[in-house]
Amino acid sequence: MSRWKALPTSLDERAQKLVIQLRWMKDRSGLSLLSLQSKTGYSRSSWERYLNGKALPPREAVEALARVSGVDATRILVLHEVAAEAWQPSPAPVAGAAVEPTVSEPRRIRRAVLIGAGTAVVVGALLAGLLVIAPWEDGSTSGGSTKGSANAPASAAAFVYHPGKTYPCTLERHKGQLYAGHSTAHIKVLGQGSQGWDVVEVQCLLQHDGFDAGGVDGVYGANTARAVKLMQKKAGLYTDGVVGKHTWQVLRK
Repeated sequence: MSRWKALPTSLDERAQKLVIQLRWMKDRSGLSLLSLQSKTGYSRSSWERYLNGKALPPREAVEALARVSGVDATRILVLHEVAAEAWQPSPAPVAGAAVEPTVSEPRRIRRAVLIGAGTAVVVGALLAGLLVIAPWEDGSTSGGSTKGSANAPASAAAFVYHPGKTYPCTLERHKGQLYAGHSTAHIKVLGQGSQGWDVVEVQCLLQHDGFDAGGVDGVYGANTARAVKLMQKKAGLYTDGVVGKHTWQVLRK
C-alpha cells in the first residue's frame, strides 16, 4: 500500500482532486519516479513536485502519465484545466535568491490579476470551510473524536497509523447531520493514500450505510475506495472513489 505524504493544507480542493488522481495513476502504473522520468520525459524531481502538490504539472506531463498507466486522459485533463485556475502561485523569492527575468508590463499586469484571483478563491474556500465544516464548534479534526460532541475524549491526539488497529464508531446526529466522533469535515478531499481521523470518519459512515471499507483503520486504501465508489453509484454521484464535498453530503445524511 502506498504511503503518500499529506498534501499541503493550503492547496485548493480542485488542485487536491487532480493530485489524488495523479497519485492513483502512478500507483496503477507500478512505476518508480525514475521509471516515470524515462517513460514520460519529465525528471524524477519534477514528478516528486507534481505528486506532492508542490507544482502544477504541464498538460503534456498529465497526458504522458495517463498513457503509461493505461488510463483515458479525457477526465484527467478536465481536472487539470480546473486545477490550473485554482493553483496557488509560488511564494515570493527571499532576499539573495535568484531573481526571475524581467517580464513585460502587460504580462506583469496579467500575473497580478491571476494572483489576486487565486487569493480570492483561497480566501473564499477558507471562509466557506469555516461555515460548512463547523456545525457546532470550530470544525477542527480531533484526535479520535469530534470536538464538542457528547463522546469527546479528555484530550486530542495526532493520528498515527498502527497496523491492525481499528477505531470505534460512535454515531450521533447534530442538526440533522450524522457524525461518528472522529472528524467534523464536510468538504475535505480524500482519496487513496490519505490517512488520518477524517478517513476514520469516512470509514465509520460507510460502515453505517452498509458499505465495507475493509476496517476502520484510518488509511484510505483500495477497500475504502471501492466502498466509496459503491456508495457514490447508489447515490447517483460520479463514481471516482474520491471523497469530496458532494460525497460528504451523502455520508452525513
